[in-house]
Amino acid sequence: MKGIASALIAAAVLTAGCAGPGKEQRAAAAKELAPTGKLRAAINYGNPILASKAPDGKPQGVSVDLAREAARRLDVPVELVTFNSAGNALQAIKSRDVDLAFVAIDPVRAADMEYTAPYVVIEGAYLVRSESPVQRNEDVDRPGTRVVVGRGSAYDLFLTRNLKAATLVRSPTSPAVVDMFLKENQEVAAGVKQQLEMDAKRVGGVRLLPERFMIIEQAMGVPKGRLAAQAWLSDFIEDMKASGYVASGLQRHAIEGASVAPPRAAR
Repeated sequence: MKGIASALIAAAVLTAGCAGPGKEQRAAAAKELAPTGKLRAAINYGNPILASKAPDGKPQGVSVDLAREAARRLDVPVELVTFNSAGNALQAIKSRDVDLAFVAIDPVRAADMEYTAPYVVIEGAYLVRSESPVQRNEDVDRPGTRVVVGRGSAYDLFLTRNLKAATLVRSPTSPAVVDMFLKENQEVAAGVKQQLEMDAKRVGGVRLLPERFMIIEQAMGVPKGRLAAQAWLSDFIEDMKASGYVASGLQRHAIEGASVAPPRAAR
């Protein structure tokens, strides 16, 4: 009996020890993620994979679901702050007007924020007019080719580093890219493949090039230095991937062409 009692006591101590750090981690994360008493989450309408307006005008999408679930687990209210471009959402993170954003991972952005591992992987693509001589991605980076991108988007940052001969032309937001491309008679439009596909159906007379030009890893980001928030969100997002929450969200919101990111590499 004494052995059984000792074992039970040891198990209780172990359980208490495991619960303590978890509570402490959550409390530290809540303090950094809700410094005003609520979690202010940036929702970017410029990326239709992540968010859109519901028929009632309210935000909906995978990023909205994740923001609400994170707030529920932290037991804090959530405020959804909407933006029309990634650049504006990132500025809000930098100025600490929001506490959480859903953004594409890029080394330039790492100067102003802490990332989780990605939760969704999407593709960047090019769009041209139907009669354009441009047939492949390799045809884009040539003198005289003007490529329209959303200012401050992941595609803007990536193409700024990688295009050597073509010229980038920046639209105010990613959803405005195709209209600007047509209005100003530019040669190429670049953006999220799904956004370009929707625009192609809307305007007609255009086509997507057959291959992606980049892979875009979408992650959760918090202001620079909020490491407790980053650590908690990193575990949270892995749980959301492993449990099927992200996959079911993509299905529920009828998102095609995006896939759940693989598990984070073991540390």
